[in-house]
Amino acid sequence: MKRAPGLRRQIIQSLAVMALGIILMSVCGSYVFYAIAIAYLPESISDTWIPSRVEMIWIGCTIVAALGMAVFFAIRLSRRLLTPLNSVAYSLREVAQGRLTARARMDERAMGETAQLVRDFNAMAERLQSMTREREFWNAAIAHELRTPVTILRGRLQGLSEGVFTPSSELFEGLLGQVEGLNRLIEDLRVLSLNDSGHLELQRAEVDLAQELGSVLQAFAAPLAEKGFHLRSEFEANLRVKCDPVRLRQALMALLENALRHADPGTLQVRLEQADGDCRLIVEDDGPGIDSALAADIFEAFRRGDPSRSRKSGGSGLGLAVVRAIAEAHGGQAICRPTGRGGSAFVIAWPLGAAVT
Repeated sequence: MKRAPGLRRQIIQSLAVMALGIILMSVCGSYVFYAIAIAYLPESISDTWIPSRVEMIWIGCTIVAALGMAVFFAIRLSRRLLTPLNSVAYSLREVAQGRLTARARMDERAMGETAQLVRDFNAMAERLQSMTREREFWNAAIAHELRTPVTILRGRLQGLSEGVFTPSSELFEGLLGQVEGLNRLIEDLRVLSLNDSGHLELQRAEVDLAQELGSVLQAFAAPLAEKGFHLRSEFEANLRVKCDPVRLRQALMALLENALRHADPGTLQVRLEQADGDCRLIVEDDGPGIDSALAADIFEAFRRGDPSRSRKSGGSGLGLAVVRAIAEAHGGQAICRPTGRGGSAFVIAWPLGAAVT
């Protein structure tokens, strides 16, 4: 697509064409006028500095024609300038009044910078509308996630205060579990908020990452075995990486919890390797897999690959978003890809940096 000339260039061109047209009209018109006057009306030419009547008529006509040409170019130029600017100004007032669907109209005669202004404004308005929808979605999702544990806590505590429930260690353990769930939800929200604001700080240290992550696998070995998972780990030996081990353990815990809730029982493989200058932490399951249309959004907060399954198995919908936030804080990325066994592979990859093998 050919780029439209810039605003400055078009203004200069328009004014230059207008000035050239007026000069040519005045000079060439004068030659034509005096050629005709000398040939047919020689007595109409004044011999003094005071113009004759015929010359006054010619001067008046020349002035009117020059003004007409100037007005024509001014209208044409102002239309190209003011139409998109007025459209943007009107749409700005609409947005300021809360009507985020307002969009500036793109005039086909708009010049380079004014056309870009319209496009940028419409992009900004679209982004603002999208952020507003996202905020409303977040508010509703957070309220939904908080409602269940708070309702359970309120009911149990009210029952205890009214003597409906008999105090027991099992009851208090259940209440403690709900409090721990709320604490995890608050921590996940804090991590995502810090990442969005660019304030998620890492405590980097050079560590044996395999040893750090091994403690997480030991903690999850029993719960995974109870659900029918066979845990396999393939950690590259003596891989020392400069990273935040606490955050990476948190990310691995989120991936294992995700597999525990949503993956089909089978082999669960955890790999730690380096390739192409990156350090990669990979968690692979045997199924059921994630549709390719959903894989791109699986790391978004409160996005679930299968809402019905997720609701039955629990989870706040923040775990994978936290994984992506931790990966991005390390300068890397988190991706989800299908495996050859019909399952999914969740990959955290970040620059190896000061890794020492």
